[in-house]
Amino acid sequence: MSAEVPQGPRDALFVMPSHPTNTDFLAPSSSELLNIVTQFTIDLGAMTDLPTLGDRILQELCRAASATHGALFLLDREHECYRRVSMVGLIASTCTPPTLTMNHPLPHHLLATNRIMMDIDSTEDLQEIDSETGARAAMKAMQATQLVPHLIQGRLIAFSILGGAMSIAGDTVLTRSVLAALAQVSANALDTIVLNEDLRRSHTLIKRTDRLKSLETIAGGFAHEIRNPLTSIKTFIQLAPQRKDDPQFIQEFSKVVLDDVYRIERLIQEILDYARYMEPKLTDEDLNDIVASCLYFIDVKAGSHGIKIEKELAEDLPRVMLDRQQIKQVLLNLLLNAVDSMIGSGGRLRVQTCRLEKSRGNVFAHIEIEDSGTGIQEANLEHIFDPFFTTKHESGEHEGTGLGLTIVHQIIQEHHGEIRVKSSVGVGTTFFVDLPALPA
Repeated sequence: MSAEVPQGPRDALFVMPSHPTNTDFLAPSSSELLNIVTQFTIDLGAMTDLPTLGDRILQELCRAASATHGALFLLDREHECYRRVSMVGLIASTCTPPTLTMNHPLPHHLLATNRIMMDIDSTEDLQEIDSETGARAAMKAMQATQLVPHLIQGRLIAFSILGGAMSIAGDTVLTRSVLAALAQVSANALDTIVLNEDLRRSHTLIKRTDRLKSLETIAGGFAHEIRNPLTSIKTFIQLAPQRKDDPQFIQEFSKVVLDDVYRIERLIQEILDYARYMEPKLTDEDLNDIVASCLYFIDVKAGSHGIKIEKELAEDLPRVMLDRQQIKQVLLNLLLNAVDSMIGSGGRLRVQTCRLEKSRGNVFAHIEIEDSGTGIQEANLEHIFDPFFTTKHESGEHEGTGLGLTIVHQIIQEHHGEIRVKSSVGVGTTFFVDLPALPA
């Protein structure tokens, strides 16, 4: 697994306006070099964007080395090469190819020596005669005067080529030391970004793997759930020619078949909803407004069954980044389930929101949906979010497919929230939903 490294820029020339290009350029003083390293270390800690980081690394290396241009190559483990991720200064893109192989003379020499290479170095300084010739030729072809390795525990994760250096009026030894310090700070920052990108990709892969496993479960559940309605439809089709003159049979069996067709349609739709991965489209929302909208939607149905709705919406509820339509789907599912559990006996549906602060100062928008319905047996509580698990076994309109709460759980997870439930048979059920609040 490796970070996806963007291709280099497409422009023919790359200009670094902050660097002078005249021959009067003098190397920075000792105090200036120290300030460069200090400020560079501070700034890189806040950078998480690879192109921005790459440009900043090259600008500071060029500044410390009195160079006018440079290019940064980052290791691409997946394709086993070094990929150019940034260029600054007056340099033609043709001078530095987009990629260099692992055994190219430049990385080969840097791995052999583990040190900065300058065109003014003597053969004795370079030590590695075999790789020196190829490295010098490659540097000349790329208009480079200095080669800076970025090493992590002996691994060459990146290297920078710098060119167009003016006459250095300062201490070459000091310059080399500062370049080495900048290179090490750069290596740490680059390694962190690559590791974070690898981690993000790993999480995405795990998420996809989990979804594939879930879809495997759904496929088996779908086959099981659809068998009974298909059997009744098949039986009706077989008997209809013989009983077509029996109005009672046609009327009663038609109703059963129609219910089964509706059930199959609902099952297919919910499977599609679950299988279709939808990245939440987050917007800054007032959760109270969404709760009120959903309660308005179910008000008529609740009232027709003698169910009283109690609403307690906190005025200090923090705002939340969420997908409005997905959270409405969550709330409507929970609210309709609560209403269904009280049909025939009436009852009370209480909906409350409040500000909730958890450990480490994390703030959440908290929702409670409590009903006084039939409740859920304790043995079933740990399975209610499983695909195709349902406690609704009546025929017709209220028969459950067992995917509603699975989809609810999935949406809350995608919003980095939590959902919990407690229930007592004959007393009622309460669902708790927590969604992370926006920073104050």
